[in-house]
Amino acid sequence: MTKNLMVHSCSKCGAQTPKWQGRCPECGAWGTLQQQTISRREQAVPVSFDAAKIVDLQKLAPNKTPRLKTNLAELDRVLGSGIVPGSLILLGGEPGIGKSTLLLQIFKHIQSTAGSPLSGSPLLYISGEESAEQIKLRYDRMNLFGTVNFLSETNLEQILAALKQIKPALVAIDSIQTIYSDDMESEPGNIGQIRCCAAKILMVAKELNIPIILIGHITKDGAIAGPKTLEHLVDVVLYLEGERLQDARILRGIKNRFGSTNEIGVFEMTETGLSEMKNPNKIFLSESADQSGTAISCFIEGTRPFLIEIQALVTPTVFGYPQRKVSGYDLNRLQMLSAVISKRTQINLTNQDIHLNITGGIKVNDPSIDLAVCAAILSSKLDKIIPKTTLIVGEVGLGGEVRNVIKLEQRLKEAARLNFKQALAPTLLTNLTIATRKISNIKDLISNL
Repeated sequence: MTKNLMVHSCSKCGAQTPKWQGRCPECGAWGTLQQQTISRREQAVPVSFDAAKIVDLQKLAPNKTPRLKTNLAELDRVLGSGIVPGSLILLGGEPGIGKSTLLLQIFKHIQSTAGSPLSGSPLLYISGEESAEQIKLRYDRMNLFGTVNFLSETNLEQILAALKQIKPALVAIDSIQTIYSDDMESEPGNIGQIRCCAAKILMVAKELNIPIILIGHITKDGAIAGPKTLEHLVDVVLYLEGERLQDARILRGIKNRFGSTNEIGVFEMTETGLSEMKNPNKIFLSESADQSGTAISCFIEGTRPFLIEIQALVTPTVFGYPQRKVSGYDLNRLQMLSAVISKRTQINLTNQDIHLNITGGIKVNDPSIDLAVCAAILSSKLDKIIPKTTLIVGEVGLGGEVRNVIKLEQRLKEAARLNFKQALAPTLLTNLTIATRKISNIKDLISNL
């Protein structure tokens, strides 16, 4: 038996609602809900289930399919030692940050890797934004070599037909927001089109066992444009971050079904494309002279320690309400730390403007740099210079106490490798070449500045 159901479907995003509304509850568009009839088959008899479909994971043989090495160590680290065949990867970032450049470099390095399973295999670059001539200009500017097949197409059905016919070893689509499917009657880039196209591309990637990399636009808030379903559908979500006026680029894994999301890759933008940073600490540490308001700390991303320079400027407020400005740090965290300093010490910051900056264009949310943030603020307020050979690490609580942090020994070893002389930390370690001073609270920090 069949039963007809009346629903109202949005022509823009495809959302369905049982009652008509002037505005779509999903995408917020006005006047897009249209009445549709859906036929559903009623079950007259109970459905039987085949128990053979249940699989015992312990008896399942391990998957020994080798990953595809990109020959870019920073990228392979973020991906979890390489690209998994049949995976769908989403790469996002601001305009002009280097997403298309990174894709071309992946193609180059994969082809140039000796013994790579993709060496000599067809690689397909699909773009709905640029022509072949534009891609060729970038290709020549970056001094790339190797064969890259290019397809300028925005129709999804045409793209899927090309993939099934050519069967390339690696595919890049730039970008998912420019692709449209004939099954949807809306324009490219809206929620329904992105959801439909991503689902079909995922099915083809799994069916043909082809790794596909999608480029995704981002909104003004920094999130990937389109439905959140897009990030749920794909296997890996990568963000390329950095300031456009600076050379440093940070590749961060937000989601990875085949590895950890704690690792980051550090690149430097050059005239010939993105190059790997062999010593990432040099982009986070400046070589300027010692001055007040500067402190150096260390944060951990995955298994790698990074040393960063924290700059603070404390000035008397001009208006009635003190200003708090940050770059690369959490504003609410700065508000809390400034309140702790005012409450637990004799230093009043309620009538002071505080400007805080993390150099290198990186954003840090690790609470282990709390003590260094407080040190930079106090250094600027008291006009005391902290030697650049001093590392400051520790988490600060609301009571002004300094709490221990994870992997402290690894952080201090990295500082010792970079010729740091001493460290201010919540725990005293004597088995290292760097001298440590134990800091128990904020008052101890003031006395050691």
